[in-house]
Amino acid sequence: MTLSFVVEEEHAGLRLDVYLSTVMADCSRSAVANMIDEGLCRIGGKVASKSSYAVREGDNITLDRKDAITLEVLPQNIPLDIVYQDSYLAVINKQQGLTVHPASGIYVNTLVNALLYHIKDLSGINGVLRPGIVHRLDKDTSGLMMVAKCDSAHISLANQIQSKQCRRIYTALLEGVVKEDSGVIDKPIGRSKNDRKKMTIDYSGRSAITHYTVLERFDKYTLVKFELKTGRTHQIRVHAQYMGHPVVGDKTYGYKNQRFSLDGQLLHASEIEFLHPSNEQLMHFTVPLPDYFDKVINILRKENK
Repeated sequence: MTLSFVVEEEHAGLRLDVYLSTVMADCSRSAVANMIDEGLCRIGGKVASKSSYAVREGDNITLDRKDAITLEVLPQNIPLDIVYQDSYLAVINKQQGLTVHPASGIYVNTLVNALLYHIKDLSGINGVLRPGIVHRLDKDTSGLMMVAKCDSAHISLANQIQSKQCRRIYTALLEGVVKEDSGVIDKPIGRSKNDRKKMTIDYSGRSAITHYTVLERFDKYTLVKFELKTGRTHQIRVHAQYMGHPVVGDKTYGYKNQRFSLDGQLLHASEIEFLHPSNEQLMHFTVPLPDYFDKVINILRKENK
């Protein structure tokens, strides 16, 4: 069974064996390393000689799996807000609480399960666990995502993310009052040495750049627009924490004591812009804040009167 993968920005810098065992949740690092040693892995068409190779964003990797395991991710009728769809791609408004793709033995109740039910064709790049997935949002982050329906579209969209042609804009409610009207956070991010599930500002980590603009100020909160210039894991949430203004409702990087009863952070991917893979037409999509987010803003506006 030959599998194909395109390395996303969040995985750049990982060892080849670590990367492949990450995107193939059913395959151990040692098993991957053995396949690489046997010449079953290729990068850009050339046989990969070392498991220690640091993968780069946009790398095209194929692996001839010799093990007989056949994974099956089943379609599930999970509600899905499809904002746009044609024969090349779909744009999804993902709800809060929905994990994007299966991993670590969890193969149900993900966006991929929903996509398999609602959309007929999905790109085969990145294997059976991540069909059509070009980029991701955290489980408790809502908003717009691009989904590829064929391999050529997948490669085009992934390249646009890599080359910064794709614009991704988020809206967030932050704790406290942000003084500056706008600014840039340019602080590298790496994985926390104390908690491997968390990210942190790490000057030996990878470059991470986030632009922000204040939209509205309240007594103890600030509504902010963020635009990603890089796409590190948890980037906005880590940079917001670094500012001293973590995202409201963030259970990982935010305050322990929260005023509002929320299921996750008030962070929403509100806009996305890219070139259509087939004709390079500029595509721009905007979605409103979810009801639970809007409800909190309305409460704060009433208090500000």
